[in-house]
Amino acid sequence: MNGRREFDFIEAIRRQQRRDPRVPVGIGDDTAVLFGGSKDWLATVDMLVEGVHFDRTLMTPGQIGRKAMGVNLSDIAAMAGEPVAALVAIALPRGSEPSLGEELLEGMRQIGEEYGTTIIGGDTNRSTAGLVISVTLLGHPTGRGPVLRSGARVGDAVCVTGSLGYSLVRHHWDFTPRVREATTLHADYEIHSMMDLSDGLASDIFHLAHESGCGFRIRADLIPVVDALITDDRSPLDHALNDGEDFELLFTLPKTEAERLVQRQPLVVPVTIIGEVTAGNNVLLVNAEGKETVLRPGGYVHEW
Repeated sequence: MNGRREFDFIEAIRRQQRRDPRVPVGIGDDTAVLFGGSKDWLATVDMLVEGVHFDRTLMTPGQIGRKAMGVNLSDIAAMAGEPVAALVAIALPRGSEPSLGEELLEGMRQIGEEYGTTIIGGDTNRSTAGLVISVTLLGHPTGRGPVLRSGARVGDAVCVTGSLGYSLVRHHWDFTPRVREATTLHADYEIHSMMDLSDGLASDIFHLAHESGCGFRIRADLIPVVDALITDDRSPLDHALNDGEDFELLFTLPKTEAERLVQRQPLVVPVTIIGEVTAGNNVLLVNAEGKETVLRPGGYVHEW
């Protein structure tokens, strides 16, 4: 597997799996959807690895725990779902103080309770390489059902919540999962497709394009870029496209609905129209002068 990219690996796994009628939505979306009798279930899992997703010299155990739970809450938000319960697996480095595990779990408990989520079990183990945390989160779709990545329609407006490009100014330490924002949008507007921005707009928008079988035309000058001092030689737009871990919502809906949404601004964070869904499979980036360039997949991708 030397040099293999994360999404190639995921596609290989996806091709191996047989369809199961009990699982209407499987690999390829932010969560799986499982038939559950009177109420369906959403299921998602994320693993955080020391040195890849966090640095213990910069973050407290409580902050790490909060992030571990938060990234899963963000996946539930991407489906416009309601989180319910979590299973937590932690591998602690040899020689760790008991307080490390306790503070990690306290960080998870605190953010979980903010969104009605209870830790119901899990596993503990020893790590020889560093701290590893895996959280499996279960939730329910709302009465309108889950919002998938595959529902974008040609002519839809493309919107994002909040501002992009936060991760280098430590936004990823203490972000707000957009659970409440997503359920509000789903209840009041005709959202066709949605996902959370975890790997960067220049990566994640290609997942929407792939799953929906469409293209996108994105206005670079409309992308809401975070107002922060970033001291490097990259442009603010480059950060907004490629940094990842913004954990904002990227979604599509009819243009008339988007205009109504932007005019009303009903959320605690602003919503911005940044483009439109097009036929074909190209993702185009348009500058303020109207010049179009083909956007290449960017953002954060795991390689090994």
